[in-house]
Amino acid sequence: MLSRLRHPLSAVGLTTALTLPWVFVWATGNAHSLSDFQTVAVSGVAVLGASFMLAWAAETAEKDVPRAFALAVLAVLAVAPEYAVDALYAWQAGANIGTDSGMQSANLAVANMTGANRILIGLGWSGIALFTVYRTLSSEDPAVVRESGFLKSKVQLDRDIATEIAFLLAATAYAFFVPLGGGIGITDTIFLVGLYALYIGIVIRGDVEDHEEQVGVPAYFQSYSKGPRIASVLLLFGYSGGMIYTAVHPFAEGLEHLGLSLGIPPFFMIQWIAPLASESPELIVVAYLVNKARSTAGFNALISSKLNQWTLLIGTLAVVYSIAAGSIGTLPFDEKQAAEIWITAAQSFFAIGVLTNFEISVREAVVLLVLFTSQVVAEFWVIQTMGEAQATELSILILYAYTALYLVLGAALFVLRRGELRSIFDRTAANARNALPGGSEPVEHAD
Repeated sequence: MLSRLRHPLSAVGLTTALTLPWVFVWATGNAHSLSDFQTVAVSGVAVLGASFMLAWAAETAEKDVPRAFALAVLAVLAVAPEYAVDALYAWQAGANIGTDSGMQSANLAVANMTGANRILIGLGWSGIALFTVYRTLSSEDPAVVRESGFLKSKVQLDRDIATEIAFLLAATAYAFFVPLGGGIGITDTIFLVGLYALYIGIVIRGDVEDHEEQVGVPAYFQSYSKGPRIASVLLLFGYSGGMIYTAVHPFAEGLEHLGLSLGIPPFFMIQWIAPLASESPELIVVAYLVNKARSTAGFNALISSKLNQWTLLIGTLAVVYSIAAGSIGTLPFDEKQAAEIWITAAQSFFAIGVLTNFEISVREAVVLLVLFTSQVVAEFWVIQTMGEAQATELSILILYAYTALYLVLGAALFVLRRGELRSIFDRTAANARNALPGGSEPVEHAD
């Protein structure tokens, strides 16, 4: 609908109008007076409008900065509410060290983080791949290769995401060792945040590509001279980021309360429903890009989001915990959350294996989706039908079983695609050398 409006600024005006009810509620401090349903409706519509603005800002910025950097900024802003929710639990854990409530908050921080990361792959990567292929039934997308045979159609990805894949694999490998340290500590922060800073240092020095021809709002803003164009990008990023930051948390809380009224366990809500709400801006943005036949940019955004959540999100937990505690400390977690971290790392390992040939088939997307949903459904059934102690024990066994399955599938893919994996590392190394002053090494495009 937005693309059919006659003047691009009309679309901007419409999306701004979607956010205004929430601006009024937030600015007047009347959010507490709304019912849960009203809160979900008003804040959800604001998130929808802000998500479109965020996508327009990233597309417009591609004229002046490397696309990977523009998408990295988009990814950080889109998932900022997830950071805020996790930081809240980490703060409560640090402020209540040695108490049951402090330990519970620490476990909730880890559960929310692992839930968000698994949703991004299990629903995000798989769902967007399926939506991309489905969309080609009525329109063309150069990234989609339709093949005969059961679920063999596939989405081809941009080979420039080799750097993201390599860094995501490094973060995933490190994550397997995090539970062995008894918690998330400052050492983890230094490594993971440092890894992300190194990644940004590489992509920000990349070349500004010949950007794809834009239409609608991005094309309109790209027609501006450089100064007004950059100002427009910053305004869109700033306003949409502010809307998402202020609206998503109430949106998630409203969904949690509605879920609790339906008998859904609180811990389950924190791990799955709240992260699903906080990930919604990212998924809306990517669906918008795919709908414009920009599926490669959409997947780049999803992969960038996974990378920043798998590095910055984990790394900041120990910082917030230490600040609240008043001294450098390690965010603790129990055996259940250790298992959650391992299955999250294993899912990431398998998903990276899927992407090593820069394709994701319908069959692979379905496997990602089925593995994710079946594990969540199985654990929910256990929680609902068994006592707490028995449910926890069986839940851990389920997590270990799925972890093993992900690892076996991922290892098989890496063995079969070891040549592609070497090409990814070679390309990433070349990009890193090019990021250094005077670097001009050509980057080979592997077949």
